[in-house]
Amino acid sequence: MSEFIDTCRTLVGAANVLTEPADLERYLTDWRRRYTGKALAVVRPANTEEVAAVIRLCNEHRVPVVPQGGNTGLVLGSVPDQSGTAIVLSLSRLNRIRNVDTINNTMTVDAGCILEQIQNAAEEAGRLFPLSLAAEGSCTIGGNLATNAGGTAVLRYGNARELCLGLEVVTAAGEIWDGLRGLRKDNTGYDLRDLYVGAEGTLGIITAAVMKIFPQPKGQLTALAAMETPEHALRLLSLAQERCGAALTGFELMSNLCLQLVTKHFPQMRLPFPQPYAQYVLLELSDSESEDHANTLLEGLITEALEQEIAQDAVIASSIAQSKALWNLREHIPLAQAEEGKNIKHDVSVPISLIGEFIRVTDVQLQEQFPGCRMVTFGHLGDGNLHYNVSPPEEGSQDAFIEHQAAINRVVHDSVHRFNGSISAEHGLGALKREEVRAYKSDVELRLMRTLKQALDPLNIMNPGKVI
Repeated sequence: MSEFIDTCRTLVGAANVLTEPADLERYLTDWRRRYTGKALAVVRPANTEEVAAVIRLCNEHRVPVVPQGGNTGLVLGSVPDQSGTAIVLSLSRLNRIRNVDTINNTMTVDAGCILEQIQNAAEEAGRLFPLSLAAEGSCTIGGNLATNAGGTAVLRYGNARELCLGLEVVTAAGEIWDGLRGLRKDNTGYDLRDLYVGAEGTLGIITAAVMKIFPQPKGQLTALAAMETPEHALRLLSLAQERCGAALTGFELMSNLCLQLVTKHFPQMRLPFPQPYAQYVLLELSDSESEDHANTLLEGLITEALEQEIAQDAVIASSIAQSKALWNLREHIPLAQAEEGKNIKHDVSVPISLIGEFIRVTDVQLQEQFPGCRMVTFGHLGDGNLHYNVSPPEEGSQDAFIEHQAAINRVVHDSVHRFNGSISAEHGLGALKREEVRAYKSDVELRLMRTLKQALDPLNIMNPGKVI
């Protein structure tokens, strides 16, 4: 493989072909630091043409390619396996904001742009790019699109797929498809864009995208409401949609245990209530009229929720600092879980109307089979996406509990399936859930997916072993 590596150096520059173990480590280890793969090299092209040249070389030598953005995924989708036969193709150098069009309300960006960089560029142009998630300071838009990322604003703006109007893609054959048209209507055949969004790099490599941007809201307000059950949260969601309409941007459910862990491991954070409650909802309004109008809507909603006994208590943030403090409670849940120790994560979706029943039924099943386990349940209630995580009992061995992961996964995923849901809402399948999904997809679905893979990547060099 020395000839292959030497040619890679010629194509992208010797400094951008990494082969030393110390240089490779951060590219080979997953975000949760539970798995480390092996690779021939990490190759870092600077532009789309260099990506295409590397892919053509990989075709010639039959070298597998693992595309990688910020490497913030949770399902082993952006790290190589143990064979050591693949290269990691890092897109970190493809990081230009190519164009901002405030009339068309679009932004054309390289795939390696950090999500926060795109948010800031939109803000500088007087616009909003609404995709927002915990890893936004590290994740890249190419990875967001490859996994069809969700985040906290899906309720109003949709997943990454809905925010994308066009793509530039390097195919598995090393050809460049320029689909950067930025059109909201283009009914001229198969939607190739949708083939690559959510494909986790298994069909080709996204190198650039045209993304929607929006006018900045004139008023943005946050509230935290406390209630007894997830069913009460669903009642609040219906009321908020009726009273606030499109102004309702975020609606996050958090169980008491979630916030107990946050205040335990980050004691500088405080809950704004004198006593704990079973469930909490963090909701946000973004109003296009004025802050006063947003405040009137939110105060009316909270007053009505308290009068109808949907909520037991509530606070409305009266400043940007207070709003950030409330969002920090939500955003520190994964960090608090990590501080607490090992846990078994599930990223699931079920029909919104069934979320309360799903939580109640699945909680009981897990307690019956794994007494003392703790459910850390939080997520984007407004779009049906739950992070339904299972932590070990407070006493006992964490390692011993984690040995039950396969059995716990089966309980949770079987329950998701019974409720007509999905075992991966926004994290993707990667290698972690590749086999698991076979129990829940029909033979027809799997056959169609394999047909696509074979047609677009006949040599199976694009992120092999992931998704299917």
